[in-house]
Amino acid sequence: MTSSANRVGFLFDDELSPEQQAALEWCEATGIDAEPVSLADIAAGAEALEAYDVCWWHRTESLESVAKLSDCREAFDTYLRGGNGLLLSLRALEAVSTLGIDPVAPDVSTVEDPTTTTGLLVQAAYDEQPVFADLNGLRVPTRVPDGPQPSARYEAILPERGVPLSSTLREDREAPHEVALVGWQMGAGDVAGLGTAVQFEGPTTDETAANRRRLLENLLGVLSADDQRLTDGRPEDATALSRRRAALADDHHRPQYHLSPPANWLNDPNGVIQWNDEYHVFYQYNPGGPYHGTIHWGHAVSDDLVTWEDRPVALTPSPDGPDRDGCWSGCAVDVDGTPLILYTGGRGDLQLPCLGTATDDDLSVWEKSDENPIIDTLPEEPPLRSTEHWRAEFRDHSVWQADDGTWHHLIGSGIEDGGGTALLYTSDGDELTDWEYQGPILVGNPERDGHMWECPELLDFGERQLLHISNYEAVRYYLGGYDADDGAFDVDRTGLLDHGSFYAPQSLRDDDGRWLMWGWVKPERDASAQWDAGWSGTLSLPRLVDLDAGGRLRQRPAPELTALREAHVHEETATLTDEHRSLPVTGRALEMRAEVRIDDADEFGLVVRQSPDEEEETLIRYTRESNVVVDRAASSVDSRVSDEPVSMPVTPVDDSLSLRLFLDGSVLELFANDRHCLTTRIYPTREDSNGVSLYAAGGTVTLEALDIWQLGSAWPNPE
Repeated sequence: MTSSANRVGFLFDDELSPEQQAALEWCEATGIDAEPVSLADIAAGAEALEAYDVCWWHRTESLESVAKLSDCREAFDTYLRGGNGLLLSLRALEAVSTLGIDPVAPDVSTVEDPTTTTGLLVQAAYDEQPVFADLNGLRVPTRVPDGPQPSARYEAILPERGVPLSSTLREDREAPHEVALVGWQMGAGDVAGLGTAVQFEGPTTDETAANRRRLLENLLGVLSADDQRLTDGRPEDATALSRRRAALADDHHRPQYHLSPPANWLNDPNGVIQWNDEYHVFYQYNPGGPYHGTIHWGHAVSDDLVTWEDRPVALTPSPDGPDRDGCWSGCAVDVDGTPLILYTGGRGDLQLPCLGTATDDDLSVWEKSDENPIIDTLPEEPPLRSTEHWRAEFRDHSVWQADDGTWHHLIGSGIEDGGGTALLYTSDGDELTDWEYQGPILVGNPERDGHMWECPELLDFGERQLLHISNYEAVRYYLGGYDADDGAFDVDRTGLLDHGSFYAPQSLRDDDGRWLMWGWVKPERDASAQWDAGWSGTLSLPRLVDLDAGGRLRQRPAPELTALREAHVHEETATLTDEHRSLPVTGRALEMRAEVRIDDADEFGLVVRQSPDEEEETLIRYTRESNVVVDRAASSVDSRVSDEPVSMPVTPVDDSLSLRLFLDGSVLELFANDRHCLTTRIYPTREDSNGVSLYAAGGTVTLEALDIWQLGSAWPNPE
């Protein structure tokens, strides 16, 4: 239990409001020693803040009428950096910029009329922090629906220096994007901003009153304590990210060797590049919680494609810039020894390209161009797809330099009432700020290829090129020839890169000339399950993408991944006829390699994440119809996860099937015949759902080889 503060300076401006008076009476009834302190006296130097363990400003009105608040800044800065604490509740949270706590103030300050009970939606990564001690679970109701509720909070933007600790709970819905509680470190002191769902005038219930009391006592106690901190560091701090990763390490759904976020939200891989013998993978990241919004660029680094290290957040939206609403997907290029990134900045109803330049060899700090957005007008022809939210769909970037030195730049879009497209721009300068529009290189069939193309990328294999796009549903590829002079792509063959939840891939050409690709593995569980977990999303394993001797597309796990193998736990060849055989293998992090020939059977199956009573199990079925199917009907008893089957066509059944399977917590990645890929998610709930078995149904199957390895972790041991 967190001890409460000894002495509280209760701040007010002019005179105490009825709500402030009610809060003071609550302090007295609760046993908190709170004394009114005038902000005017602080500004005039007539009040010594050091007399108080913690200061609390609780205010229902906007700060527009507060005179000379900036005159208090130096006093609060000294007070906080000396190891004291400050609680800003309701609309007092507006003061963070004026007091120098954060340059980004909350973007919403209003008075609401809630119709349901409200409270805090606590982030799972922080639920064991002292501020949430003795509160029951992640959903904490604190206020009944009676009367107006003044609120200040972060929604479309996030604080630059603060750590979001909880969002807003509403009885009729959860609101992850409405950040309710933020913590800041200022030197040795801490600041808490509790912007909503707390009030002292009016009725309450036993539950909301008890939660409100516990929460306020915890906040005041932590803020006044010498041996406790409200947060674990600034949001971009690598050490803090490692602590958050460690806090979630016991989740048996968490991948241990896939590249995943330390906590919160991950989607598209971005800016993948090999630089100074290290592989840098940036990714779409939301520090605010495990939901899509307020997108930053996360950053992870590896020197071997196997083990990874969290680096500080690399790219943050600028409150006054064209990327105010998010730093969305983009790419990285090496321009004469200088790494540059091109990414989509979002603001209002516009999506426009922005440029950043690395200022250090670690690629941790990026300087945004003064010329952003570097393309500030939208093409008129063809007319681009628009929505109720966007003036035009115009985002995501793939940039490369042609043999003649010209830079080529693809942007994803769609044609109004037509198909998706990749738009081409070119530039003759290495500054990458002056681009000339050339038009679409390819327009898709809307029924087959989708109405909108995200994340276009072109890979050069020499005589042939590969264009792939993501169309909301899947990743489609087009193999053929790109004419750099005409700016057109001629398609010979098309298909799917992956038949599962693999999306928005991005690739790099490494120092050995190989194309390595990562994709986002979608979560495939609902928002409440993602919130409860405290994290969402992971990246696929790095894939080696190339063409075989016949010019057909190949996809294989990067060979470096064999270094993950820790123990060879099973090996056999066998003939199975209408039988189900349990294997002496258990695990959540496994690699399996099988060579299978269906003789006269209807199907062969591998079963993973199987409970002893088979209540939970996932079947990987190879059928006579030449399909590999991941049957998830019994994968989980949790109704919040997808149980739909996922399948992919493979080579004719008369040939042997070479299957390589990677199991990693909730991730399944399948590679068939070094060509076909299927990535999906499973979420067994039981701790004992770790068994492995195999079977043949309807006849005989020849198992020419089966090898199973236990795999290690890609991340350092948790602290």
